[in-house]
Amino acid sequence: MLEALVCPQTQGPLSYDAERQELVSRAANLAFPIRGGIPVMLADEARTLD
Repeated sequence: MLEALVCPQTQGPLSYDAERQELVSRAANLAFPIRGGIPVMLADEARTLD
């Protein structure tokens, strides 16, 4: 399923962080949360990476 998802900002690839339950876009410097097994692909809900 991860292969079908892309970053909504850059249209680039995402990586899965199992520990934090996030999909990470290195290009956008954002981490999108996964809540209840559903990725929340909204920039407003994303966490900026350190």
